[in-house]
This record gives sequence, structure tokens and C-alpha cells, in this order.
Amino acid sequence: MIFTSKTHLSEKLELFLPVLIFCCLSGRAACQSSIYEALKANGLPAGLFPKGVKNFTLESSGKFQVYLDQACNAKFENEIHYDRNVSGNLTFGLIGGLSGVSAQDLFLWFPVKEIRVGLPSSGLIYFDVGVVSKKFSLSSFETPRDCVAVQVADLDEETPPKNINGELQYKLEHTDSGIAVS
Repeated sequence: MIFTSKTHLSEKLELFLPVLIFCCLSGRAACQSSIYEALKANGLPAGLFPKGVKNFTLESSGKFQVYLDQACNAKFENEIHYDRNVSGNLTFGLIGGLSGVSAQDLFLWFPVKEIRVGLPSSGLIYFDVGVVSKKFSLSSFETPRDCVAVQVADLDEETPPKNINGELQYKLEHTDSGIAVS
């Protein structure tokens, strides 16, 4: 049996296929089904973001946003903290203008401003925290890690009133002298 007319399905496929090919050739975001694929397509390891990222945006300019269910920490050579929203600019071998990621070193947390891959033969990846770059083994970031949820405290609630130290000092000084303070 020979069909001379096109079926409805094949007509739709003919319309969709050129659009799909165009998207893959011209736009970064259109063909990346996950942030992990977008990282790999740009010469970066997929494990730079934790497991479970389901929602992200990536513009053709490279600007991206990653949305996590909650802030979390992942353990690599050092601990890495991810805010609920992470943003930056993705180019080949580099994430610049990064916000929402911090790295712990010697019990201190430093905001990571940039992540870049060294020469392929070096096997290194660099985390720039402003004044210094910390180098890690590239292989540590090959696969996404589990991320443990953390509570981010509301700083306004934890900041004591400015005059509380003076009040406490006054109470301590006057309580010891036997003077009742109300």
C-alpha cells in the first residue's frame, strides 16, 4: 500500500524538526534539559551543583539562575554552601559573576565569585573568593553530590539591639554593689 498524502502526525513532525535543529544550533538554553548538561556543554564538571536541581534558567548570553528547594551544604575537599537561588554567567570553562555559593576554609565561609577550569591537562578547578583562588581536583566535581539542608538564620532576628551591651554592663556593675536594678 502506498501513501501519497501526508498523515497529520508527519506534518507536525516536519514542522517541529526544523525548530528543534535551529534551537540546538543557535541557543544554549533551548537544548539543555538540565543545568548539569549545560555545565558539561561548557567544559565544566556536572558536580558544581548539588543533586536534585530541577529548575533553572539559562539565557543565550550565558546568564543563568539555579533554584534549589532550600539552602544546603555539600561536602567536597571543603564544604560548599548553596543558597536557594544561585546565579552567574556561564561561558566555556568559566562561571563568572557568581552569587549564592560559599566555600568553607579554616572554619570561615568565603563567597565564591568565580569558578574556572584550569588547563585540561592540569586536572584542576579554581574557586575565586575575591582575594585568593582555591584550587581543587577537577575529579572531585565530576558527579553532583548530595546536599544537606541548612537553616539560614534571619540576621535581623539574631542581631541584638545596639544598646544591649551597655544595659548588661550597667546591670552587672550595679547588681554587684547591692543596688537593685529594675
